[in-house]
Amino acid sequence: MAQPTGEFRQEAVRTRGGELVSGGLLVGVGAPDGSEFRPCPEEWRPRPRRIERSEPARGPVGGVGRAVGPLALGTGPADLPLLDREADIAELLGLLAEGRSIRLVGQAGSGRSALLSAVAEAAADLAPGGVVQLCGHRRTPADLLQDLFAATHHAPGFRPDPGQSAAHLAEVRAVVVVDDAEQSAAELEELLAAAPGCAFLVCVAPGSAALPIGSRLQDHLVAGLSRAACLALSARQAGRPLDVAEKAWAVDLWFESEGLPLRFVQAAALLRQRDVSVDALVAAEEDRMGVFGAVEEPVHDPDPAVRENELRRTVPLPSVAETASPAVRLAEGLSEPAQAVLRLAVALGGECPTAPHLPALIDVGQAESALAELVDAGLAVSIGGHHRLTAGVLELLAPHWPARGCLDGAAQHFAWWVGHSSVSLEQVAAEAEVLIGVLLADREAGRHEAVVRLARAAAPALALSLRWGAWERVLELGLEAARRSGSATDQAWFHHESGVHAFCVREPSRAMAELETALTLRATAGEQRGVAAARRMLDLLRADGRQLEAAPAPAPTRRPVIRAIANKVPSRLRASRRRRVITASAAVLALGALTTAVALSATGPEQHQGNDPHSRLDEPGGTQDAPLPVPHTSGSPATPGATGTDASSSPAADGTSPEPSASGSASRSPSASPSRKPSRGPSSSASETTQPSQPPAQPTPGQSQPPAQPTGPQPGGGPTPGPRPSSSSSSPSPTGTPPSTPTGSPTGAPSPTSTASPSGTTSPSQG
Repeated sequence: MAQPTGEFRQEAVRTRGGELVSGGLLVGVGAPDGSEFRPCPEEWRPRPRRIERSEPARGPVGGVGRAVGPLALGTGPADLPLLDREADIAELLGLLAEGRSIRLVGQAGSGRSALLSAVAEAAADLAPGGVVQLCGHRRTPADLLQDLFAATHHAPGFRPDPGQSAAHLAEVRAVVVVDDAEQSAAELEELLAAAPGCAFLVCVAPGSAALPIGSRLQDHLVAGLSRAACLALSARQAGRPLDVAEKAWAVDLWFESEGLPLRFVQAAALLRQRDVSVDALVAAEEDRMGVFGAVEEPVHDPDPAVRENELRRTVPLPSVAETASPAVRLAEGLSEPAQAVLRLAVALGGECPTAPHLPALIDVGQAESALAELVDAGLAVSIGGHHRLTAGVLELLAPHWPARGCLDGAAQHFAWWVGHSSVSLEQVAAEAEVLIGVLLADREAGRHEAVVRLARAAAPALALSLRWGAWERVLELGLEAARRSGSATDQAWFHHESGVHAFCVREPSRAMAELETALTLRATAGEQRGVAAARRMLDLLRADGRQLEAAPAPAPTRRPVIRAIANKVPSRLRASRRRRVITASAAVLALGALTTAVALSATGPEQHQGNDPHSRLDEPGGTQDAPLPVPHTSGSPATPGATGTDASSSPAADGTSPEPSASGSASRSPSASPSRKPSRGPSSSASETTQPSQPPAQPTPGQSQPPAQPTGPQPGGGPTPGPRPSSSSSSPSPTGTPPSTPTGSPTGAPSPTSTASPSGTTSPSQG
């Protein structure tokens, strides 16, 4: 990556703008009034294409990225052949070949990243999709899933939702290695579930929680090296064989450090600094002899190496305590450019910018050499496209290495850089951690205006580069700085952007709150265009109801599953499937009819009369609560025969039906006039006012019912009925006009006191 050309010092800060597709949304980023989203038209939706193995692969974890530019890797342990790791590599390759997913655990500095790189290089032919290498450093689970999708599919400017990612990754068959993953065990399980056809090799941070029961992952402990391997590593890094005293010192260090490779890389750096001191003694002795001469010739061995070894014994070796925490001593022995880069990395919270930024930030000419010196000393490591300090170095150096103004102007530099047209989105994504480090450092220094300026410039660029975890963090820091500086306009802008981000990550409630806050602030400040933009987003959000479809993968339904299962059934069994279904349905219907017949034969007509679906007696407020009135002829009061029915044969006495008695109906019903049209019911008024002593026989289900017969004496020796009503009330209406229906009973419903006809059969209304 080269620095942009031109007189950029005079250019104003520009905001990067563009469009991207998130699920089913088209998001416009970088507008003056804030980002906006709307449903993406079908013809604009990307069509992701799988990246084949023949296409250019991703660079190794922590290696040189094509979009980032030159990196100084140095001669650290990752660039040297691994020692004493052959058994680990063979075991991990065997597990990956079986489709297992492994989590590398161990202490800080145990060489997990170096082992991960070695296994990734050896596993190139294990899976059809090859090896996909990712970096989990300061990535959210959603960012890591997006990186996996981008590494296996070609779809620039597209961030699928989880359902779409799972649909696209379901067909991927590859070995996925993730270095420096910061996700929890549950989040890693979700990543594995999104790509079920991949085998994962994940390097997690020390002290990670244990795996839950039933996890797809299994832990592999990366232990320290053997004593011989540690001695060989020290000699290789020191650049010379160790003498007897140094070997004894290295053995003591091996016991104390449990064979951690990083400790021996740093120990070798201490030995190189000791050699520099020895060389200074040799040079000083030669200069003294050449300038002043000697009274008498000193007795020296003619071999210079012997003299050098003698002088080396005069320089003491570091103590065990110094080797346990060598960061301060190593930093003091670095060159001035390397110390300046180290001081900048400490001020940025352990993150170090790439080499092209260093001349503009700290005026270092040979930035690549300075980074290489840090890597050789074991103080920095290259991860994910840029350098960062190794574990424990920041905590040891922060109290002793203050910033001293090395970050003055850093926010202005990066605010200009992220908006420059010659800077690609991949380069912005690689510097995301550095941008956050600059924001945090300026916040601690109280430079809130600089934080707001950098956050407003970096947020759209990070959104377009699909680093949405960093985008959210930048918005949070910018909003905090805007509140401290008291700028209502900037607060409204950050609230608006936070609302758009929340809706894109499917958090509608938070999006609603952020956009409403932005609307209130902009209305107070009188920003009419900003108010209109916020209202547009709120209208879309309120009218969402999932109308703004996220284009997720179609949820599996039962029908496709049944079809999938049916396809596995042999054809000889599928031939009679329709016949078996018809037979089973007929059996169910026959069983239901038989059950109904048995129930009808075991109960009386009065009991079923209340359950007639047309009578609506089972509903609250129906005729069960208000009995139907019984019509009478004019001047014919209710006779005692109507109330003199045998109590033992009435439904109320049997307790089989809650229906009211005929006497109650007659006492509460008004008497009808002679001109009133009679009821169309087939039973006569005499049958309505007279109850039989015994219930009539129940007809066979399905038998046709005879028509109603003229009224006559009741069979079975019942009590003498009252006065015979007129014939006008016992015959159907010739005009077919229905009678007036009392309140609470549906039209045409039979009276709850209707009885059987004299022929011994029930009336048609009861059939």
